[in-house]
Amino acid sequence: MRYAIAFVLLVHALIHLMGFLKAFRFADLPQLTLPISRPMGVVWLAAAALMVGALAAHFTWPRGYWIVAAAALILSQLVIISAWKDAKFGTVANAAVLLTALYGFLTQGPWSFQARFDSAARAGLASAKEPPVVTDADLTRLPEPVQRYLRAVGVVGHPRVHNYQLRFTGRIRSGPESEWMPFTAVQQSFVNPPTRLFLMTATMKGLPVQAFHKYVDGTATMDVKLLGAIPIVAASGPAMDTSEAVTVLNDMSLLAPGTLLEPSIEWQTAGDHQAIAIYHSKLHTVRATLVFGADGMLVNFISDDRSRSSADGKSFTQLRFTTPVLDHRTYGAFKLSGRGEGRWHAPEGEFAYGEFDPVEITFNASQPPR
Repeated sequence: MRYAIAFVLLVHALIHLMGFLKAFRFADLPQLTLPISRPMGVVWLAAAALMVGALAAHFTWPRGYWIVAAAALILSQLVIISAWKDAKFGTVANAAVLLTALYGFLTQGPWSFQARFDSAARAGLASAKEPPVVTDADLTRLPEPVQRYLRAVGVVGHPRVHNYQLRFTGRIRSGPESEWMPFTAVQQSFVNPPTRLFLMTATMKGLPVQAFHKYVDGTATMDVKLLGAIPIVAASGPAMDTSEAVTVLNDMSLLAPGTLLEPSIEWQTAGDHQAIAIYHSKLHTVRATLVFGADGMLVNFISDDRSRSSADGKSFTQLRFTTPVLDHRTYGAFKLSGRGEGRWHAPEGEFAYGEFDPVEITFNASQPPR
């Protein structure tokens, strides 16, 4: 679809260029039977340039594509009307451009999930402070397996984490018999107050779906829209709040382990290769067991405090939730969890509902993710 849109924009730009070439007699174009003045030829050229600009924005500035495409569309239709007999079929191409611009407005415009994500991210980043450096002494209150993990990750000698940004690719599904939906996602999280902003774009039966999860200081919401316009899920409530608190603890454990030093986590020793984390958010307390490998790295996260939502987000069923780690990678100065799964342990059997591949992880950012 992305390249089909690019093809329409390119062909449309070339057609508008023909009007300029005819006006200035750079080419003999008998298919354009009506005369075109030189001033109008410049307008045809401007329409072609805007179409090329929309094409460039489509790949390099997707958030602003709808603005450039709308400007190109208006000017394009004006020149088409001026030469209606020859150019009327260009309206069909403009209709296609209109649909893409409308979708861009719905998903990137001022009332979109993206705008809500950016606004919340900027608000949190406005209060960023210079964090202190983690020392060996900071680790002494933690169970031995957690101390080994944080040393293996490489947190000692680096600043404490007060915020982190993530980019994901992967795929999700609603149940073991459901089709997988590929997705891309971006996340901005803050440690204090606990905040998780997660914006995902998936493909469901060939159509784009956006989901925006927002967790701020103990309260969570999940909104999902088809084509950026049609609401299909609007979830909230105590079960959602508790579930998202587990997700926050999971993120802290796998993707931002420096945050495990936070006083909001109470620890219990559970053997040489396990530890129990009890996370106190503002409104909820959740527990998880962290399982570590022989190399000290985290290999699984297990919690019984998370709930699986129904397809419409109106009901929740509490189930065991695990996130086995499939590999570890280096992100900047840290060795962290790479590909992983999200798994539900349902009465009818365990299954993976999501596969997640962190592409980029940034700590203590000063600007919202782009």
